[in-house]
Amino acid sequence: MPVKFTHRVSRYKLHSHSISYGTGSGQQSVTGLSRADDPDSYWIIKAANGASCKRGEPIKCNSIIRLQHISTGKLLHSHHHFSPLSNQQEVSAFDGLDSGDNWELICLNTSTKYWLREQKIKLMHSETYKYLVASKDKVYNNPINGQIEVAASSKSNEDSEWIAQEGIYFAER
Repeated sequence: MPVKFTHRVSRYKLHSHSISYGTGSGQQSVTGLSRADDPDSYWIIKAANGASCKRGEPIKCNSIIRLQHISTGKLLHSHHHFSPLSNQQEVSAFDGLDSGDNWELICLNTSTKYWLREQKIKLMHSETYKYLVASKDKVYNNPINGQIEVAASSKSNEDSEWIAQEGIYFAER
């Protein structure tokens, strides 16, 4: 099911494209993009590496998931490289199919058992225990001018809050 993730504070979309980082891992860059209509901001939610799930099955809070970039087929990934602008942990899109692709889905509404659309969440990298973050203060120049850095941080705060919005959802039965 393809969805777009909105960074709650900046309102930028989690985004990727075929542009690689010029430093760090050299893998496909992951950024925040202000335009809501860009098709390169769609992600498919998948089961953890080595696991499976049924299409349309509700996703439990605290599950381990992977996010696959719909345009390039690469998975949201993190590892021990420094991010280009903030020197936090780099987040990339990679097709290595390993444990660096796994993210824990943390629902901020503790009264719900399942992840719901428009609900605030955090994504914590399962290997390094760092949170997916973005900051409007960390802006790229060419060739991805105006896009903001997405990184992984040990700090869990409002910069690590995301919301699933546009996309295809299945109704409860």
